[in-house]
Parts: sequence; C-alpha cells; structure tokens
Amino acid sequence: MDEALKNSTMSEQEEQDELYVHHRFVADSGQGALRVDKFLSNFLQDTSRTRIQKAADAGAIHVNNKAVKSNFKVKSGDTVEVVLNEPPRDSTIIPQELDLNILYRDEHVIVINKPTGLVCHPGHGNFEGTLVHGLAYLSENLPIGKQGEERPGLVHRLDKNTSGVMVAAASEIGMAHLAKQFFDRTTSREYVALVWGNVKEEEGTIEGHIGRSLKDRLQMAVFPDGSEGKHAITHFKVLQRFGYVTLISCKLETGRTHQIRAHLRYIGHPLFNDERYGGDKILKGTAFSKYKQFITNCFKACPRHALHAKKLGFVHPASGEHMEFETVIPEDMASVIRKFENYTTTSNWQKDSEE
Repeated sequence: MDEALKNSTMSEQEEQDELYVHHRFVADSGQGALRVDKFLSNFLQDTSRTRIQKAADAGAIHVNNKAVKSNFKVKSGDTVEVVLNEPPRDSTIIPQELDLNILYRDEHVIVINKPTGLVCHPGHGNFEGTLVHGLAYLSENLPIGKQGEERPGLVHRLDKNTSGVMVAAASEIGMAHLAKQFFDRTTSREYVALVWGNVKEEEGTIEGHIGRSLKDRLQMAVFPDGSEGKHAITHFKVLQRFGYVTLISCKLETGRTHQIRAHLRYIGHPLFNDERYGGDKILKGTAFSKYKQFITNCFKACPRHALHAKKLGFVHPASGEHMEFETVIPEDMASVIRKFENYTTTSNWQKDSEE
C-alpha cells in the first residue's frame, strides 16, 4: 500500500466525503477463517501488518461492503477492500532514464541483462524506477498489449531478485509476435540455479500444476493432482555438485509465476537463500559452528535467491531471424559458487553431506 493508506489512519470521527476502492481481493474457495489483517498482508507484501491494523481502526478496511476491525475473520468467498478518501494514484508511466545493461536494441525489440533488485513493472510500493519506466524512456511507442497501461512492452518478466536476460517489445509488431512465441512456447529459456541438497539425478523433469498457495498468498504451490493452478513443466540438469548444495541448469517448457522456485521446493531442493520458499535457512550440512558461519557468509555474499536467467532465444518479429542471448552468472552468485568450491575441497564434505 502506498502513502495514501498511511495517511488514511485518521480518527473515526473525521468525515470522508467519498470513498475510493484502492484494492479488492476475494478469498479463495476452501480458505479457512483468517484474520483480515493477516489476509491482506499476504497480498500487500510491501505494507506492514501494523499499518493494515491502523487502517482498519480508521475504517479503511471493508469486508462485503462493511467496515471491519483488524481481528475480523475472513472466510471463503468474502470480498475484502481497502477504501480511502482519495482516488488511486495515477498509473501513467513517466519515462525515466535508468542505467540498463542493453544487450540488443532496434525498433521492435529491446533485450537487457536485468540486475537483481530491479522491479519489472509498477505495483504496490514500486511506482517509479521500474524496468517499464526505463523502457518508456528508450521507446516512445512502447506497446500496451494485454497487461494494461502499467506493463507496456512486457511479454514476460523476471522476479525482482532474479537476474538475467529478458526481452521487451518496442513496437506493436514486436508485442504481437513475441507474445505469441511465449504463448506457443517456442522461445528457449535457460536458467542457472543453486539449490539446497545433493540432487540425486543427473537430469530430470518436474511436472505439476502451479497456482497460488491456499495457505500463503505470497507463495505459489504445486498441485500434482491438477486441482488448482496451471500446467507447468521444468527440465533440469546438474552442472556441479557441492554435497550440501547443487548447481543446476533449468529449462522452462512453460512460464508460470515463480515456476522454478515452486517446482524446486516441491522436489525438496529450494533455491539457496530463497526467503519466500524456505531456502534462507541451513537445510543441508553439518552442525559445526564453522559451517554455520560459512553459510552465513554465503548468504551475505548473495543476499537474494540464487537464480539467474542465463540464456534466451526467440525469433525476431520483423526479420524472422533466430536470436539467442547469453549472460554470465553475476558476481554475487559466482562468489558463492567459488566459496563452495573452496569449502568442499578443504573439508570432509562427502561424508557429512550423505543423505
């Protein structure tokens, strides 16, 4: 939630001439009773629970069109709204010059090597400085597509803390052709990931529907029975083993939100230092204090989930030429890999890491 919610924590005696809905969410079927402040914190990840509670005290949180307190229990099918006395912030994209690592650019496509920390499009708490703002600076005729005015040019995206190569459309022709390639799954995408545990197979395929978790709205979950979510397939291959962790290559056959992160946790190998999916704790290794300090140092060296989009291939929308771009593993991930290489050559890790 933005500054408007912060300013909404007025006394209940103050009158509001008109209320505007800033956020609306409907509780999923099958959801158990959940406090409204916790329910909203699952959606509004950039807003503290305390601020949500203050907003409820001010009458800004409504369930089924009625103001509720923060301890109100949301049930399946309930509609939860954040209502404020001022209209939502203008979502018009104002071009900004960003320091983007441009790998290729013409009138139809823009290919960049996205750094970790860069948000792809505006959202809660990120109304400027996103990739979309930078793309708007590079291209005056950035196409809108199906995602609406807040995501012009985007045909796919990478999570904020995922680095690597991605392509954006700089024209309507680029948008139409690239979007179709992603929809038809004719693009090629390869990622490099450092995961917890010693992956037994040299290569394999993870298959299972991915959808929003019924327990934690910030996470995606795998539904192997297909009862929720959308079909998803991830192919992986081991690149290097370090006993406690494994460096793997992942190729996507589909492109679901958090697909690699959710699929790898599903098979018991979450991404190294992936806070959202439980990889920010010591999941494999010894009980020695030396090892614990080693992992702490690794987390500091790479303070984000260890996932990098290494390769991307597609057909150019205008020329029909097949184009492929490859990027190197960024220094934060590379430094952790070097640390594990050194650690596993100077310690009895093979015995310690047996599962």
